[in-house]
Amino acid sequence: MASFFVYDLVFLIIFILAFTLFFVKRKSHFKRQGWLYLYHTNFGIKLIDSFTNKYKKILKPLQYLVIFSGYILMISMTWLIARFSYSYLSSSELVRALKVPVVIPLIPYLPELFKLDFLPPFYFTYWIIIIALIAIPHEFAHGIFARLNKVKVHSTGFGFLGPFLAAFVEPDEKHMQKRGIFAQLSVLAAGTFANILAAVLCALLLWGFFATAFVPAGITFNSYATTAVNLSDVNSINGVPIQNFSLDNINTTQRLSEVEVDNTSYQTNTEILYYMFANEFDYIVVYDDAPAFNARLNGTIISIDGEKISSFEVLRNKLSQYSPGDNVSISTLSENNINNYSITLGDNNGTAFLGIGTIPTQRSGILSGVYSVVASVKDPNVYYESRIGDIGIFLYDLLWWSILINISVALVNMLPVGLFDGGRFFYLTILAITKNEKHAMFMFKMFTYLILLLVAAMTVKWIFAFT
Repeated sequence: MASFFVYDLVFLIIFILAFTLFFVKRKSHFKRQGWLYLYHTNFGIKLIDSFTNKYKKILKPLQYLVIFSGYILMISMTWLIARFSYSYLSSSELVRALKVPVVIPLIPYLPELFKLDFLPPFYFTYWIIIIALIAIPHEFAHGIFARLNKVKVHSTGFGFLGPFLAAFVEPDEKHMQKRGIFAQLSVLAAGTFANILAAVLCALLLWGFFATAFVPAGITFNSYATTAVNLSDVNSINGVPIQNFSLDNINTTQRLSEVEVDNTSYQTNTEILYYMFANEFDYIVVYDDAPAFNARLNGTIISIDGEKISSFEVLRNKLSQYSPGDNVSISTLSENNINNYSITLGDNNGTAFLGIGTIPTQRSGILSGVYSVVASVKDPNVYYESRIGDIGIFLYDLLWWSILINISVALVNMLPVGLFDGGRFFYLTILAITKNEKHAMFMFKMFTYLILLLVAAMTVKWIFAFT
């Protein structure tokens, strides 16, 4: 996809020129508000009123689901930020692994800037499209539920900060505050509800697109065959006697470390070694003397002796055709380059043995459920190839980012913090429970300051981790 970088820059230039031309021709329609230039239009108000009047019978009962989703999002995000803050502040390894600061706007090429290999590319084209997919449904949903509850909408339109876009709908705040708590809650939660609907729609599109445009073309692995050895049987690690060994002796810049066991040398992953010592395990996981490890087999396995490998079942069937000691030619794909290996298969109880494996990532709760659904469509250990070339990968990543960002915006926006819709949503909830404005305002301020303090602490942690 490296070639798309050029097209993306061309699109950026065209977009900026088009915006500049639009701004010059309609300069009188823009109003400056801080650093933003707002372009007001009555078309949005007419569209909101038309939609609200047409579907009023559906929207009225839908308010209960909208408010319920708001509470689910608020509880989920509060729990997530509490758990993440604890892990982040207590683990320097997590800070270095994530690399990116906890507070940073989503900008084009963010994964490339911070070398986030676990994320796909994020092009400027993606950014423009996804901003529209997020902002337009979010803001119009606020407007629709405002009009449903007889709240006046002053204006709609688009905001510009240079090439950066935003949509806006401006309900009359004073008018809204005169409405009941239920009505206000539905208006506040409507934007995030729309984002969740957009995420679901993108997920369905992604599922259909992936099923038709991609085919299995290889298998991936993240480990070689391993053995656990008791710490009491280890003589030394990297030449240091086990009696004198500590975390300070582990050189985390080295990918592999040498473990001596009964005059036999083994290799182990340094990161895993550090983790096991830090958590006081009584054993060490070392790599077996396996053909894949000895050859440093790397990348996605796409063929063995010219036969395509599309799943682990195909791999097992292929290996069953060989005997221990047979030589095979294995081709792998790594960073768009094909590598060829000549490997002599090992012996595992009389059968041919290559020595690769997969270590599943531990997941729990909501993430476990989401992962199970995704894995039922796209096997995480299989490499898929686009039938339509790079455009297939481009569209797949666009839909993937659309789902992720819509869900992220919905969650973040429902945080009980004054900056977001979730702040007033939380305040109104406490007010409804306590019937006391002072108590509600106290809880609102306390949660706002607490969450901002956690974010500030994580930011300081990140600064010290990379300085």
